[in-house]
Amino acid sequence: MLDECVLLGLAKETMGGGGRAIAPKPKLEVEIKPLSRVPHKKPPFTVGQLKKAIPPHCFERSLISSFSYVVYDLSLAFLLYIATTYFHLLPHPLSLIAWPIYWIFQGCILTGVWVIAHECGHHAFSKYQWVDDVVGLTLHSALLVPYFSWKISHRRHHSNTGSLERDEVFVPKSKSKLPWYSKYLNNPLGRSVTLLITLTIGWPLYLAFNVSGRPYDRLASHYHPYAPIYSDRERLLIYVSDTALLAATFLLYHVASVKGLVWLVCVYGVPLVIVNAFLVTITYLQHTHSTLPHYDSSEWEWLRGALATVDRDYGILNKVFHHITDTHVAHHIFSTMPHYHAMEATNAMKPILSEYYQFDDTPFYKAMWREARECLYVEPDEGTSEKGVYWYRNKF
Repeated sequence: MLDECVLLGLAKETMGGGGRAIAPKPKLEVEIKPLSRVPHKKPPFTVGQLKKAIPPHCFERSLISSFSYVVYDLSLAFLLYIATTYFHLLPHPLSLIAWPIYWIFQGCILTGVWVIAHECGHHAFSKYQWVDDVVGLTLHSALLVPYFSWKISHRRHHSNTGSLERDEVFVPKSKSKLPWYSKYLNNPLGRSVTLLITLTIGWPLYLAFNVSGRPYDRLASHYHPYAPIYSDRERLLIYVSDTALLAATFLLYHVASVKGLVWLVCVYGVPLVIVNAFLVTITYLQHTHSTLPHYDSSEWEWLRGALATVDRDYGILNKVFHHITDTHVAHHIFSTMPHYHAMEATNAMKPILSEYYQFDDTPFYKAMWREARECLYVEPDEGTSEKGVYWYRNKF
């Protein structure tokens, strides 16, 4: 009994900030310490100081290295596709079990492909903008994403992260602006339905109708060249994205006419739904946490907004997703840095970032449920003069 008390005391002493660290516990469970709020004051460091702390080679983009990841991911995806041609030879019920396994694995691999295309949009793939755009347009169109359309809106997200007026996606609302039905969804059943809709059709709804995006005075569709998201000089690129999507859709139609619609849904459609679900999950959890501030125009600054993000731990999927999950803070500060240097850069910045760096190792599926329960709207703290800083709330 005495030994257990000593272990408990040591566990409490060794739990620190910056993450949900758990001390060794061979005999008893230790309560996880919650994360503290990210500081919202102007940081005592500059972007230049952060860049100086990072080894210079981390900013170098290698065409060979970047393409090696494309080849690797597409090779795995192709091998998984080849495996499906042998599923009918498996004895029952293994032939049925094989398909869900394929869907999950293929969905994860294609999410990695999606991430590489996303890097192309940030000019983090190579030194050549035209190479990045050709690769990004090809990969994103294959996954039914309007490359240039999303590249432009995503760039504006990076330019306005944490701003309640100008951020582009997952912009939280104040309590007074929530839909009337929100309080009726604040229960396990309501959250389950909301998450199901968000993970299955949330991404297409955002692209088509700007659902969960920044409010505009008219329809802000990523497929519409004259949507308010885009300037006059950007409209031609939206036409290019739409044309590439039409070409991809025609190719899928041709495949379905030859192989059958069921075959196309099983081989391509279901993995694509999983890709979209992971995309929404990753993006949502990067910017939604009870410890993250949001700012109105009176308080917002670019660096403070960029630091209002959180790195997450997805286990082995961190590697599969090219570390877009656990190096997101670094990505928001240095978005042209290639993913294969982001972990080294993150470790180099941590001593300077200190308490401004936020990492949550809660399993992503648990975190998704928790944030859906705790992060419903934002309001300033009561009894403080800092009215331009908003925090998540969940009480109606």
